[in-house]
Amino acid sequence: MRKIILSVFAATSLLLYSTQAFALFNLSAGIPLSHSFSDSNVAESDGVSGFFIQVGVPLLPGLGMDSYETKLKCVGCDKESKLSTTMYNLYYQLPIPIINLTLGLGAGKTQHYYGGVGGDDGPATQFYANFGMPIIPLFDIHLSYRSISSKIESTSGSDKGTKYDFGGSVIGLGIGFNF
Repeated sequence: MRKIILSVFAATSLLLYSTQAFALFNLSAGIPLSHSFSDSNVAESDGVSGFFIQVGVPLLPGLGMDSYETKLKCVGCDKESKLSTTMYNLYYQLPIPIINLTLGLGAGKTQHYYGGVGGDDGPATQFYANFGMPIIPLFDIHLSYRSISSKIESTSGSDKGTKYDFGGSVIGLGIGFNF
């Protein structure tokens, strides 16, 4: 009977210790895997690179930052076109054992570059969710989904004053460290 009680205690301790629900501090880093736009007439992704980071303590909102660039497909263009996005986030990690669920909100800006020269920019907002599973004690791997709203108003050329919708979604993969 004593062995059974010790085994149950050890298994429960390991399970609870490996989740962010009972961590004193958490740190997460991730990368974007894909970026899709809601209006494919405005932009189409040709790859995305960058990072997501977040730091937090239990019961308080955590802080995070996203910074990534999306290369845009441009048929017949002689110069590279890309979209740079920077977001600052507040998030909350739900205290659920076994899985790690994070919900967050962010605000920042999106800037369009054409041929390496910065062009127009506009405000951007997002909401996101991370779903993580512990892989070993203290670490988890998580998948994130970000829904982004961003409109950029053209300030030059024949389309001056036109607002373009660069909203869409970003899927990312990350790893979290909890202790």
